[in-house]
Amino acid sequence: MFVANRMTKNPITVEPETKVDEASALMKKHGFRRLPVVEGGTLVGFLSDRDIMKVAPSPATTLAKYEINSLLAKMMIKEIMQKEVIAVPVDATIEEAALLMYKHKIGGMPVVSSVGAVVGVITETDIFKTFVDVMGLPEGKTRLTIAVKDKIGAVKEIAEVFFEMGLNLDSLVTCKKDTGEYEIVVRGDFDNIELIKEKLAAKAYIVEHFVKIG
Repeated sequence: MFVANRMTKNPITVEPETKVDEASALMKKHGFRRLPVVEGGTLVGFLSDRDIMKVAPSPATTLAKYEINSLLAKMMIKEIMQKEVIAVPVDATIEEAALLMYKHKIGGMPVVSSVGAVVGVITETDIFKTFVDVMGLPEGKTRLTIAVKDKIGAVKEIAEVFFEMGLNLDSLVTCKKDTGEYEIVVRGDFDNIELIKEKLAAKAYIVEHFVKIG
């Protein structure tokens, strides 16, 4: 799964000299929370609704409405935009994008080509939607959590149980716990949970939890 398949393509952009009120109107019109700032076709900044909120007068201001509008009409994007921009290459995986956003605590970032041109925007909403789609949740899946020791061949043995029962695994994820042990989470179209638990237990794998999602 790649960023190119999940991003908003050909995003609306603004220039450093764009007035703040114009950018704000654009964001409200299209329902955007972020706009890439480009100059000469190259990314030079990133603007978020938080950046605009920081310079917008509070409701308690004594300024008249026309004075507020006049203030924002004079201010340019380059005065408030984020100049040190975290961006992701268009050929990056969705996991790389998610890790960047997690590390830098950001909700979105521009996607750039090999020459620095903005080709898209990827947001936390896109990441969440990818997670939901990968897990097949809208179609309705049964999720099993299996307790596993740190043991070579565990994934193979668990997969064989489902294979022998004629069941397909839609996804399988391993998660390391603080204890050093693992949980293996499998999802698929499973009905006879008790029989699955019995066959896994015969190989010393315990189903700790199961639930139908979607």
